[in-house]
Amino acid sequence: MTTREASAVDTEVVVVGAGYAGLTTAWRLADAGVDVVVLEAADRVGGRVFSQVSPSGVRIDLGGQWIGPSQRRFHALAARFGCRTFPTWETGRHVEIRADGTRVDYAGAAPDAGPGIEEYERVTALLDGLARTVDLERPWSTPRFAEFDALSAEDFFRAETHDEDALLRLALAVQGVWCAEPREISFFHVLFYLASGGGYEQLMETRGCAQDARFSDGADAVAHALAKSLDGRIRLGDPVLSIRQTAHGVAVTTGHTVVRARRAVVTVPPAAVERIVFDPVLPAGRRGWVRHSPMGRVAKVHAVYEEPFWRAAGRSGIATLYGDSPVGVVFDNSPEDASRGVLVAFVYGDRLDRWAAATDSERRREVLAALSAVAGPRADRPVDYVEKIWPRAGRTIGGYECFVTPGGWTRYGRDGWREPSGLVHWAGTETASVWNGYIDGAISSGERAAAEVIGALAAVRQPG
Repeated sequence: MTTREASAVDTEVVVVGAGYAGLTTAWRLADAGVDVVVLEAADRVGGRVFSQVSPSGVRIDLGGQWIGPSQRRFHALAARFGCRTFPTWETGRHVEIRADGTRVDYAGAAPDAGPGIEEYERVTALLDGLARTVDLERPWSTPRFAEFDALSAEDFFRAETHDEDALLRLALAVQGVWCAEPREISFFHVLFYLASGGGYEQLMETRGCAQDARFSDGADAVAHALAKSLDGRIRLGDPVLSIRQTAHGVAVTTGHTVVRARRAVVTVPPAAVERIVFDPVLPAGRRGWVRHSPMGRVAKVHAVYEEPFWRAAGRSGIATLYGDSPVGVVFDNSPEDASRGVLVAFVYGDRLDRWAAATDSERRREVLAALSAVAGPRADRPVDYVEKIWPRAGRTIGGYECFVTPGGWTRYGRDGWREPSGLVHWAGTETASVWNGYIDGAISSGERAAAEVIGALAAVRQPG
């Protein structure tokens, strides 16, 4: 990898972004004998997935971190590069703190009974049934496609139930998965996403589901291994300013480089695409898709302790909070050897807007108060406290992924979702059919984009 070296470069394909989608695209192209250059604005690879070592020496994932059993592409890459995983800690009793402040300890996926639970389970079963009708390759062919896309998730939920406690549970689910509020997201996008991940339970639960395991050396370990295999093809610290298409190919300009290539693959999220000047301008479908695909709003906060003291008390460290606290969900994020205890707290959507505007000390106090309510008074005294507020994160400006607003799929999905724009191809987890929004989806999107480019280059080479 190189950083900020001024030059002009000629290559066959230029890839924009060195997250999992960009790295996979480049890796597949290079493996097929295609000359490729990767441009990355940040000074590291991994995109929305990266880890760092806390002051006390614990490696923590500030972005994406989990891998589930059905995320086969991610597992295959991890196995290829020898990146080890270990099970997410879920042993012990979980905690639910309800809107009225009531604390409930429980085992299993949810409390056996409580306000709104029966209605919540009925509605989520309905969601699963509707999700099974979604066409993942041609979403616009799904029955009732336009009808569902015209609704927000909140529109559908409120039409289906008047149980306010069930609505609170559904809202936290939307916040936790899409980092958005139910009023903001297309109901069809909710169904598409559920179908893409294999159903509601797959997205929500730990063992055997999307939050099944973590990486011993951080979730970006596979990204670093991919980057190493690309052997100097990645240029870090080189943000793309413009992409110009000509009769001969593309010219991608950064602050330090002009890369001339036959094709480009843009892998950054839709919100970041708006920071690139395209000449000619992108087709209307792609521009509309980008405008209707805002980034989620989330902060990930780690509190590190001398030991995972909650485990000795028979607690898992897993919690959901419905009250006034900014924190919505908590997990035990301790290292595999439990040499330290780590709790990770997530702040989503509207709660993030308020919390992020507070002072550093106020934000810390509120998060630690929530963790104390979950794990006991010792949680108020961490040895490390680390915040990652994703809407403030450079060119990513949000997390975990973009979601689609009502009407976006209907008006712009067919032409704007992942259809190439001339010589510019699109990848990124938001373009995936399977595990959309997850690392596995980013990997599959890179595989698809690489195959598109290889096919296009081969077609040009054909005689006649």
